[in-house]
Amino acid sequence: MAHRGAHFQRDYSKRQVNLRALIDMDGVLCDFEAYFLEKFKEKYPDEPFIAVEDRDGFYIRDQYEKLKPGLNDKCSSIWNAKAFFLNIPVIPGAVEAAKEMQEIEGVDVFICTSPVKAYKHCLKEKYQWVEKHMGKQWLDRILLVKDKTMVNGHLLIDDRPGISGLNPYPSWDHILFTQSHNSRMKNGQRRLENWTDGSWKDLIDEYKKRVA
Repeated sequence: MAHRGAHFQRDYSKRQVNLRALIDMDGVLCDFEAYFLEKFKEKYPDEPFIAVEDRDGFYIRDQYEKLKPGLNDKCSSIWNAKAFFLNIPVIPGAVEAAKEMQEIEGVDVFICTSPVKAYKHCLKEKYQWVEKHMGKQWLDRILLVKDKTMVNGHLLIDDRPGISGLNPYPSWDHILFTQSHNSRMKNGQRRLENWTDGSWKDLIDEYKKRVA
């Protein structure tokens, strides 16, 4: 197999397909970080915590364990609790943008999200969240996967840096959705800063031209 360099440009000119946009859920559609902090302070009022703006690194457990040994398990107890994933608030403009994106001719939008390992509540509640905030018609657009590199798409909007998996050359381009935990990274990766300033429309227009 030929090596694909870091600046490999995909050529979609020979395929007449819709643009397939994959959107992550936690940290992109719903505000996982803020809700986690709220519930952590509520359950463990005497423990130290990390303000959202001071989060650094994707894994909450790792940063909290450095703050105080033993906090990593307490972190897990928050998102493993019943109703956590169901009640995460929507990131401003996210639902409206996803719905508007889906209405664009030639664009198919899917929610591409990974469950936590302790999945007792997570799996069901992710579906419930989508139905609650986006409607039943979006339930058929949920892709629940642990390895996103195996999903076929043109772009993936996700807040996790350095997504990797079994497929070293995923079909999608990774657009990093800015969150506090990744805001200090200076790797030149293309970003989507928010859902409210309309920049996502320019992103979609650009990729539509690539697959036209």
